[in-house]
Amino acid sequence: MAKRSKEQIERDEKIFQISTLVAGDFELKEVLDRLAEAAVKFTNTTACSIRLIDQAADDMKMRSTYGLSDKYRSKGPVSRKDPVINESLTKNKAVIIDDMSKDARVKYPQASLDEGLISQMTVPMEFRGKPIGVVRLYSPKPAYFDEETRAIARLVATQCATAITNARLYNQAVEGARMAEQMRLGGVIQRRMIPDKLPNIHGLDIGAVYRPCFEIGGDLYDFFDIDENTIGICIADVIGKGIPAAMMMSMFRATIRAFAGGGYSRHTLEEVISHLNRTTVNECRDGEFITMFFASIDVKKMQMRYCNCGHEPALHIRNGKITELDKGGLVLGIMNETEHEVGIVDLLDEDIILMYTDGLIDSVNFNGEMWGRDRMLKAIDQCPSCCAENLIKNLLGFRRRFVGLAPQTDDTSVVAVKMDSSANPHGQNVTVDEEK
Repeated sequence: MAKRSKEQIERDEKIFQISTLVAGDFELKEVLDRLAEAAVKFTNTTACSIRLIDQAADDMKMRSTYGLSDKYRSKGPVSRKDPVINESLTKNKAVIIDDMSKDARVKYPQASLDEGLISQMTVPMEFRGKPIGVVRLYSPKPAYFDEETRAIARLVATQCATAITNARLYNQAVEGARMAEQMRLGGVIQRRMIPDKLPNIHGLDIGAVYRPCFEIGGDLYDFFDIDENTIGICIADVIGKGIPAAMMMSMFRATIRAFAGGGYSRHTLEEVISHLNRTTVNECRDGEFITMFFASIDVKKMQMRYCNCGHEPALHIRNGKITELDKGGLVLGIMNETEHEVGIVDLLDEDIILMYTDGLIDSVNFNGEMWGRDRMLKAIDQCPSCCAENLIKNLLGFRRRFVGLAPQTDDTSVVAVKMDSSANPHGQNVTVDEEK
């Protein structure tokens, strides 16, 4: 093995020391400061600056310096279009200026003279072939920079690029983990808004299910105590996904409970819908709105009043005949002054009311075919005498066989109410767990 010279050994030691500066648990600013200092010491120069490209502003931001005064650092802006920086970045090469006081490419020659800086070397930093910034070394001597200082500067630039990339990836991972935790907590909060106990009412057989597509969704169903004989049922879909939809859903649910609860002695169904619409108009941003089907069922009178606000029409199922309940009006949140019609349905024992969000019928298989309303109606025909819970299970089972494991893009909520005089014989008129 050939014996290495003292210069080679010293150079290898410098390379090793520089390569270790990015190791350890350090903030990006601290790593860049350490690299700037090492670059000056290992090249026997006076000062170093590290600038990164600001993509948004299309200029260069000073991220670290060593050996430069505050006055020089604040001399003025340095853009990406600076001729020296532009040449270094576009041609991926070190650009050397032997005397900054005499080179027309230098933007602030007087500031350099006042700082005692004569020669300069600009080295590009790249990651995956894309420029991310430059490292600059300064010397009080003219024509100072040679091949060795250029090699060391290149190494520093490479380590800076590595540190910057690692920091960005780490920050992205931390931000991703933070967002994932927020989404998880948001999902937990949202699921607490979905009733975990169904009303236990003599004469009503009720089933319900909520299947979120993402961690947080925009579907909602809820039950309300209107009076001793009447229960209110709401199913809604906030147009949107993620946290904004969940926040809107939370607001909407609180408004319904505050305004609809307590019965018609305070507000008619028409007044409830009008108030909900005005509140939603005030809260929704452009492109946001809420579809809703709201119903009240009086188990003593065997009568249902309902209003469909741009939602998928609920279905009234009687002896195999299916009727859409489509009386109502516009979706909520579009305009303040709207008219909504209230429908009335006289109910018989064994009648079923099926409410659902569009995620039920809009599900698609791997071929892009939608399950659709017709297949849903055929699935309903397969279980004409099912209880409410089994009706929902059968619907979801038929849909699952059609869509398979294909990923879906919308939440699914289904509520089924069957008029059954034998259901819940010991149930109170309305029992809903209000606190989750």
